[in-house]
Order: sequence, then structure tokens, then C-alpha cells
Amino acid sequence: MNTANLNQNARITFIGGGNMGRALISGLLVNGFQSEQISVVEANPATSQNLQQDFGVQVLDSVERIDFDFSKENVVVMAIKPQDFHIVSKTLSAKLKHATTAGPLIVSIAAGIRLQDMSRWLDHARCIRAMPNTPALIGMGITGLFAQATINDTDRALAETICKAVGQTVWVHEEKLMDAVTAVSGSGPAYVFAFLEALQTSGEKLGLDSVTARKLAYATLEGATQLAHNSDEHAGVLRERVTSKGGTTAAALDVLKQLDWHGALEKAIEAANQRGQTMGDELGKN
Repeated sequence: MNTANLNQNARITFIGGGNMGRALISGLLVNGFQSEQISVVEANPATSQNLQQDFGVQVLDSVERIDFDFSKENVVVMAIKPQDFHIVSKTLSAKLKHATTAGPLIVSIAAGIRLQDMSRWLDHARCIRAMPNTPALIGMGITGLFAQATINDTDRALAETICKAVGQTVWVHEEKLMDAVTAVSGSGPAYVFAFLEALQTSGEKLGLDSVTARKLAYATLEGATQLAHNSDEHAGVLRERVTSKGGTTAAALDVLKQLDWHGALEKAIEAANQRGQTMGDELGKN
């Protein structure tokens, strides 16, 4: 497969130019795509103006104005809120009916929208689910992907190329695992930010000024994460190496153990997973 030719022939239409859409557009341009290959449907005038000024891409104010060139490899990235997916799909479906080929590849980054519902609303089977996370805004994201077995390798490669523009990718083998991806990595940055907030606040309560406490907290998290990334050993082994018997770290971890912080985090992630399943059920009723 010649990925370079595949990318050169691609025409990507984003429906939604919010933070994640913007991050993907920026990443694609940095990674060799040209502005004329990208268009965005964005109804907000201020957002539209910023997208056009910053990236030089074509900006449309409605789905009705999309004009697919079916001689190209078209991709539509659904970068909209899950609750808007059904109504937008109705309008997009009318455009897909005019396809002279297999029609565009649809890549959805909307949480909770299942492939069977997406395909039913669009009357279109060429669909892939993706779940990026907010570190994509600085090119450090990770995206979980799922496609049915009927989706060919070329389409998978194209979806992966788009998502890799903002970081790493992983594929899951069952669609229900997309809820787990959302719970762990999609929502995960919020857990990390909450931890950073607590770490900095604790430092301030112990007498550190806010600037120093922030620097210590953030640099510690970043350094520890990189250390773990560069090690082949389990995080538990690394934790043990920092923990001297009877020392300060052991005292802190004893408190966390008593509070069952590990169990609390597992319950939190399970709650996110369950909410993803419920969202899929609720949104799929349309």
C-alpha cells in the first residue's frame, strides 16, 4: 500500500471545527497534507474566520454546502457533539446518496455513537469509530479506533493516518471496548488534571508558594511518566523502587492504601465506562 499516494489523493471534510477538529487539521497540515485538501463545516462565524485565517482551509457554513469530488478519496470526520450526530446525519445522508463510488469514509470522534446507529442514520456502511483525547491539542494524544471486519485495510490506514497526525493510535477488536477507551484515555486527562490540582494544593498547604508548588507537581508528573515510558518494567516495580521501608514515600502510600485510592479510581473509571454504554443506548434510540 502506498500511503503517500493515498494521502495525496485524500480530501477531508470536517463537520465541526471545535478544539478537536482544529487539532486534527493542524496536525494534518504539519504532517504533509495541503490546505486545499481540507474543508470544514462550521456554523459559528468567529470560529469559521479563525479556521480560515489560521489554516487557509475552505470553510462552509452548513452540511448542505458540501460538494464531494468523487474522483478523490473522500473522508468525512464527524467532529461534533454526540447529541447533534443524528440530526447532522440526516442532512449528510442526502449527500452520500449522490456518490458515484463507494462514497466517503466516515470517521466519527463522537463519544457513544455506535457504528450500527451511525450506519443506520447515514444509510452508509463505510464507517469507523475513533476516540482521541485532549493531549491531541499539542500533538501528544492517543486515539482508540474500531472498525467492522468489512472495512478494508486501505480505509483503516487512512483513518489511522488522520488520527496519527495528533499522536498515537491503538485498535480494539470489539466495539464495546470503545467505552473502555473513552473511560481510560478519553476521560483520562481529567483524572490527571485532578491529581495535579491535588498535588499542587497539598504543596501550598505545606507552605510552598503557588509557583513553586506548581513547578514541582508538574515536573514530577512529567518526569515520572517519561521514566515509566522508557522502562520495560511494570509501574508497580517502579513504585516499589521509590518506596523505602519506613520512609516518607511509604508513609504517604500507606495513607492512600487505607483510603483505597486504587479501588476508588477503578470505580471512577468503571462509572465512565458505564456512562459510555448508557449514552450509546440513549443516543441509539433516535
